[in-house]
Amino acid sequence: MVGHSCASVFNGEAVFDELEKSVFDLILLDIMMPEMDGFQVIEELLEDIPVIFLTARSSVTDRVKGLKLGADDYIVKPFDMLELQARIETVLRRVNKADNEFCLGDVKVDLVGLKIFKKDVLIDFSPKEFLLIEALIKNRNIALSRDKLLEIAWGYEYGGDTRTVDVHIHGIRKKLGWEDIIKTVYKLGYRLEADL
Repeated sequence: MVGHSCASVFNGEAVFDELEKSVFDLILLDIMMPEMDGFQVIEELLEDIPVIFLTARSSVTDRVKGLKLGADDYIVKPFDMLELQARIETVLRRVNKADNEFCLGDVKVDLVGLKIFKKDVLIDFSPKEFLLIEALIKNRNIALSRDKLLEIAWGYEYGGDTRTVDVHIHGIRKKLGWEDIIKTVYKLGYRLEADL
């Protein structure tokens, strides 16, 4: 999953073994698992960890049961990865476990208030520039293609050229002094480098 690290288990009982070893911000849980099904797992959970059911069981009865048992969301397979990522971010934001603020040097980005400060001075950014900055921050240290950045900021319908991404990135670098922070990845796109 982009911007997240994860651990996988293949039966319900193993969920609890994994929870003893590590701290998790969120659980993606299938219903149909051996040993304990997803409904039994969520009933036994003692930790206050948000849960998203990710399952082939699509009946209204199952959805209602999952949500009544405390799931934060319920997604039916097959699903689109972009939708899953958006739903994960929404749940994490709701439980205040997502990074709502990003600081690097003299730059502070308020991802909730949609504001960017440099040396405590508010900097003007277009909505497209902010979407690009947010994407680079959330996927920091990961190379994002120009096509991916175009899709994030302009959507699928945009029929323009990927050079518009280059123009916007140039503007962002200049405004924030991030010439050495936003790296150009040869023949691909861009990567924000941050030891955070």
